[in-house]
Amino acid sequence: MRRPLFKQWAHDYGWSVLLLLILLVSWEAVVALGWVPSFIIPAPTSIIQALIKDSPLLIGQHLIATLEEVSLGFLLSVIVGVMLAVGMHIFRPLEKTLYPFLIISQTIPLIALSPIFIMWFGYSIWSKVAVVFLTAFFPIVVSTYDGLKKGDGDYTELLLTMGANRWDIFRTIEIPMALPSFFSGLKLSIVYCVVGATIGEWLGGTKGLGYFSRRMASNMHTDAMFASILLLSLLGISLFMMIVIMEKQILKRRGSTK
Repeated sequence: MRRPLFKQWAHDYGWSVLLLLILLVSWEAVVALGWVPSFIIPAPTSIIQALIKDSPLLIGQHLIATLEEVSLGFLLSVIVGVMLAVGMHIFRPLEKTLYPFLIISQTIPLIALSPIFIMWFGYSIWSKVAVVFLTAFFPIVVSTYDGLKKGDGDYTELLLTMGANRWDIFRTIEIPMALPSFFSGLKLSIVYCVVGATIGEWLGGTKGLGYFSRRMASNMHTDAMFASILLLSLLGISLFMMIVIMEKQILKRRGSTK
């Protein structure tokens, strides 16, 4: 059983892993030969050493703080995003009213808004959560709304001829057909959450991986800075994969997988 799984994994990701190994070895060699100063780009081995050395602080304090901001911001994004999408789908005048403002909200630079959030919420977690929310809710709104619109078709007309009401159509047709789009929005949103939390911590944080990387950059500790960036990347990948696994399980139960 393990061998076929390994072969499938190697077939799907083998070339990507090989390319990553080549890049890491080349990176290590370039720094070791002195072609690039280590204070500008540290070697991968130095980054791993810094990660191990600072792991109690990085994982025990800053990673937990960033994960808390991401989780709260993502939860708010899902709740508000789904509510807005459903509201705009059911009540079309709401779409005409809100959709332009949703687009406008994505054109405002977060760097400009972060000081405002700090003024409103102080240096508490909520100033970072506000940045995360503003970064992440838009993909959920758009993807969920577009997915719900896919239910407007022959199946809807068939159910109407059979005497179904609006709730029946929404429950049996529109929600299942919206799930793939909804999960696509979730996958984008969870990655944006990590980016938003990092921006919030950079501009006004007292803890978190973004704050740690900014502090290490100002002190020219580039190996520790890259270690925090590595953790941010691993955090984003892990959360993304969690959404992928959840998507596969839910769509499999609903018979929507290939």
